[in-house]
Amino acid sequence: MILLQNVEMLLEHIRIVEEETISLSRESMLKLSGFLERQGIAVDDEVTEALQYQDIIAQQLSATIEAIESVQKNIHQFNHAFREDEKIAVSSFENLQNKLSSAIARAQEKRKAFSGNVHHTNDDDAIEFF
Repeated sequence: MILLQNVEMLLEHIRIVEEETISLSRESMLKLSGFLERQGIAVDDEVTEALQYQDIIAQQLSATIEAIESVQKNIHQFNHAFREDEKIAVSSFENLQNKLSSAIARAQEKRKAFSGNVHHTNDDDAIEFF
């Protein structure tokens, strides 16, 4: 299904952006920590809290990535099952069409065979009633 393929592509884009954001956040933390260490700056409670927020943000993005991957997996499984079910449905409809066509042909043949003598004027072929 095209709609689900588009959703899956959008989720993939979001997952990639979040992975890049996690990477940038970690790189930022390392650079900031390195700067503070090189400069010999003492880290107070507010700076520690800010660094912890960076870690929490990365963890939340990782959790979102896991959720996205789960949804992508389910969409992939649904698409695979749908394709298989669609094949079965198409095959079933084709079988039904063949059976209906055959039934229509038999019914038309029977109608033609039954009504074949109705319009004859020859009394020998006519249907006699009591």
